[in-house]
This record gives sequence, structure tokens and C-alpha cells, in this order.
Amino acid sequence: MEKVRSYEQQLQDVIEIIDHTYLKDKLMAVEQEAPRHPNELPKVRLGVVYHEVALNLSFLSKTSYRGYAQKSFDLLTALAESSDATPELLPVILAYRASALSLVGAETKKLSLLGKAFALFDEAVRTYATVSSTPEFLRGSVAENLPWFFFSKRKVARHDFQSIIEKYQQNSIYADAKTMSFTYWANQHQSKKHRPQSLEYLELAIKLDPHYEAGRERAEILKQKLMGNVTS
Repeated sequence: MEKVRSYEQQLQDVIEIIDHTYLKDKLMAVEQEAPRHPNELPKVRLGVVYHEVALNLSFLSKTSYRGYAQKSFDLLTALAESSDATPELLPVILAYRASALSLVGAETKKLSLLGKAFALFDEAVRTYATVSSTPEFLRGSVAENLPWFFFSKRKVARHDFQSIIEKYQQNSIYADAKTMSFTYWANQHQSKKHRPQSLEYLELAIKLDPHYEAGRERAEILKQKLMGNVTS
């Protein structure tokens, strides 16, 4: 697990980017960096940043950022299928490949690709969830954002986020602060019965994100909403 986390830490600057200006700058930097260092890690960084562009920018433009999901999927697939793939990088490679395919499906409106993406997610989770939070985190993130009629898949999200929390509570090196901030924000119930735990998770989401780079802003908004319901 330690070696997996070491590689994940080297990818932190290209993972879960919510600032669009920073993301555009990072895209240019990583595209320039990768050809100068033609080994595996820069290619993984490129595949991940392509994924972030597809997730955050492609749906805002009909032209400029279209196709980045496919670029991410193709690059990560080539890395996954390489006989020289570093085993400790495979949790990230396989999870982001699955997520990229789900974004290709959303961009092209081919729902059949969503089923294929979840099959890839399931494989990544079965193989690597014990040593990396990335497969469950990305599967849960995709599942929670599906339309309501994918209710069977949306149930996966709560399972995945709770699974990450339980493993993190057992071993704090299992996931980084950014991942856990997003996870605690996402994994909450708004019903009165579960409100104390929801507020506890939101407090943790806020605490783990001092610079507003992960789930803090949304956690603060939701906390105010839940606190308003308590006092009303």
C-alpha cells in the first residue's frame, strides 16, 4: 500500500481539479512535460489530466475540449495493456480508464459504454480496492452523478464511499485528505435520522480541505442547509 500511495501522491496535482483556470494551465504544462520524459508516470499524469479536462471543461464547450475523454481512455488503455506497466500504478490507471469511458459515453450519448465502464470499474475495485481508494472513489463519483433512472447504479455510490471511510478509519494512509474531503461530503444522508452522522462527516470534509481545493465549499453549504433544518 505504501508504494501505491507514493505514486498517488505524485499525481495529486492533476487529480480532482475543481479550479478551471488552474486546470487549463495544468493541461498545457503536462502536455509539454510528457514528451520530454517519455516514461510511464508522465503518461499517466497526461491521461489523468485529460480525464479532468473531459469531466470539467468538455461539457461547457461544443468544440474546444471535446474528445478529451476519448484521448484519456485511449492513453490509459495503452498503459493498462502494456507488459511493462508498473503494478503500483495500475489502481489509478484502471480506475481512470473506466471513468474516462463513462465520460465518452456521456459525450457521445452511447449508454452502452456506461455498462462497459462499470464492468471496468468492478474489475479495478475487485483487484485493487484493498490498497487504493481510487477505484471505489471514481466508481462512486460516477454512480452518484447518474440520472435518477439509474437508481441501481446510484446505490453503488453510498457503498463505495462508506467502504473508503471504513478503510481510512483503520489506516489513515489509505487515502489522501483531498479524496477524504470529497468522500465525507458525498457520503451523507439528509434524513433527520442520519443528520448527526451527516453533520459529523461534513465537519470532517471541511477540516480536511483548508484551502478549498476539495469538498469544503459544498460541505459548508450543505451543513448550513442541515443546520437550518435542525433549527426550523
